[in-house]
Amino acid sequence: MPFVRIHHPSGNDPHYPKALSQGVHRALVDAFGIPNNDYFQVVTSHQAGSELIGPAEFLGIAHSDELVIIQISCAEGRTTKQKKALYEAIAENVSNDAGVPRDDVIINLVETKRENWSFGNGQAPFA
Repeated sequence: MPFVRIHHPSGNDPHYPKALSQGVHRALVDAFGIPNNDYFQVVTSHQAGSELIGPAEFLGIAHSDELVIIQISCAEGRTTKQKKALYEAIAENVSNDAGVPRDDVIINLVETKRENWSFGNGQAPFA
């Protein structure tokens, strides 16, 4: 039940947002074992440098104007090993699929309790 927000620089190829989206989703299916149809995302473009901002370098990792910030909200319960596999798979997929330099892939994982989710009709199926 992940909910994904992908923030990317504007001005890329029209297929770029879809390549980012699919690369992240594929990684979630592979690393977290989510169903293929568990696909809830918001993909937003921003002007690099003024609306999408990051440091030129952090923790020894250089960043460029191609910075992509991905936030994933998901249910609790994944192991550190699964999370590391997810981060690696996302970086690999968006690098290969959309041409994003691996150094420019920022990922934030937010875990929530299952009862915090409603998928429609005002119902909380996991509460």
